[in-house]
Amino acid sequence: MKQIKNIIFDFGGVIIDIDYHLTMDAFRRLGIKNFEEQYSKLRQSHLFDALEKGTITPAAFRDRIRSISSLPLTDVQIDDAWNAILIDLPEENITFLKSLKNKYRIFLLSNTNEIHEQAFTDLIQKKFGENVLKNVFENIYYSHRLHLRKPDPAIFSYVLKENNLLASETLFVDDSFQHIEGARIAGLQTFYFEKGKKLPDILKV
Repeated sequence: MKQIKNIIFDFGGVIIDIDYHLTMDAFRRLGIKNFEEQYSKLRQSHLFDALEKGTITPAAFRDRIRSISSLPLTDVQIDDAWNAILIDLPEENITFLKSLKNKYRIFLLSNTNEIHEQAFTDLIQKKFGENVLKNVFENIYYSHRLHLRKPDPAIFSYVLKENNLLASETLFVDDSFQHIEGARIAGLQTFYFEKGKKLPDILKV
């Protein structure tokens, strides 16, 4: 880590605990039997890509879910199922990230969407009494706001340029290998956050 001056973190699966299967199970309970064919961690349909890039609205997303399922689902039912993926933001992760601020410039870069952002912001507010992410990271980047998503190298280049970061001095941490590859193409150093790892493990790089 001696040559690293900046660290860009993924959010889901690295900082906040998530489980894709919970969302699949929630939609199955609503009556969508083939939801796993529409959505998976490694391969998303154009609908989910569009939501994460902010090129469709949450309302249009919900309407499309109703159309695909042929079910009269309410907005709340869809949102609750969609947000089931979000589990918890461990306090020890925030404590660790705060300790990193003394040595590194740290940033958050997440493929997410407006529905999830509202949900995890509410979750964090209830747990910590404030949006602690704003206190931890120098800047926060969400795909639906940038209209770009990982693994497109352009999203990494955007973050580097906006913050005057050198790619060679910047470490990117993510739990999706395809995102790691996109970061490598953009010239960043990378840490693949495999299941079972803890945030302090990145200091072993």
